[in-house]
Amino acid sequence: MVESKKNLSLLYLLGFILAVSTALPSYIQSTFIQNSVGLRWVSLFFGGAMVATLVATIYFPHLIRKFTNYYLALALLVINFISIPLMVTIHSVFWFFIFFISFTVSINLIWINMDMFVETYSLNKNTGAIRTTYFTLMNLGWMVSPLAVGYLLRVVSYGFIFWLAALFLIPAFLIFLSQKARFRDQTKYEKGNVKAAVVGMWCNSSLRLIFFVSFLLRLFYTFAVVYVPIYLNQNLGFSWSVIGIMFTFMLMPFVLLEIPAGLLADKYLGEKEILIVGFSILVITTFLMFFTHSVSPIVWGLILFFSRCGAALVEAMQETYFFKIVDVPDVNFINLFRTANPLSYLAASALAALLLVFFPIHYLFLFLAIILLSGIYFACRLKDTA
Repeated sequence: MVESKKNLSLLYLLGFILAVSTALPSYIQSTFIQNSVGLRWVSLFFGGAMVATLVATIYFPHLIRKFTNYYLALALLVINFISIPLMVTIHSVFWFFIFFISFTVSINLIWINMDMFVETYSLNKNTGAIRTTYFTLMNLGWMVSPLAVGYLLRVVSYGFIFWLAALFLIPAFLIFLSQKARFRDQTKYEKGNVKAAVVGMWCNSSLRLIFFVSFLLRLFYTFAVVYVPIYLNQNLGFSWSVIGIMFTFMLMPFVLLEIPAGLLADKYLGEKEILIVGFSILVITTFLMFFTHSVSPIVWGLILFFSRCGAALVEAMQETYFFKIVDVPDVNFINLFRTANPLSYLAASALAALLLVFFPIHYLFLFLAIILLSGIYFACRLKDTA
């Protein structure tokens, strides 16, 4: 038990470091791409990267069984580290696209590695507390990054932010390298193929519904990360320093709400009720993004803050619910569950590419709010875990 707590503490630290590295370029990468190739090509870049991520995620269980979770994590950290300088220094649009794909795929797969590590040391009765503590530390990394980026962009280029993200990968790699004895993979994974995993998840109503919940949350995140910064900066005229402050304030609910929500789910309420509340808040605030024409940073800061209150509750509960009904050997289900992220990016990219032909950018929020309404329906159909 003591050893598991030490391992979890290291994983919490790794989650924070990797979150900082992931978050630093996240809110500026769409603008970075836009400045290079134009707004409508943003969807193509993200769409291409997510097709590659989806394919890689589907075949990831086979790689984990063959090379182990530990060695794959080390390899992906190296790939991500190498991709960043190549991506920001290359002048060819084609190679920029290729290295953006390797950058995106590797960081998405690293988080699957982290899922596996955390689940290894989690007991079902404490899943809510462990998962929400892990996500709170990750979200703390996400919270400090926009403020740092907003400040740094006053004096440095977008490329420097990517270099800084690469720098944070070094301590994560060294921790993994020095803690091989702790994280060396000894799990016997369940064999199976993609088709069997899809059929198994579809036939299990709990797994099917929580996948839809995860997909909708990731769809919201995609629009929030890719199109909200562009809208605030390019359409409403907010500077990056102001956006950085707004986004730091916006992300506070992830740090403040997820641990209490996890404890409530473990001991008092079920995940279902909290999910319904979270989706209701998400829908209302996303509608407000469409109807609000104010250029006040206070107004937008509050809308974004309350939207993340809803997202934090949904995120905490979908993680808790899913990992209460699966375990580490169910690697095929875990990887299939994580395909919600690239699938949501593909859906969002396709939807945005189509809508931007006919509508201004803020109409994306109207259509997103309508889609998110289905999340309340899916949450209502879930059966609470014991």
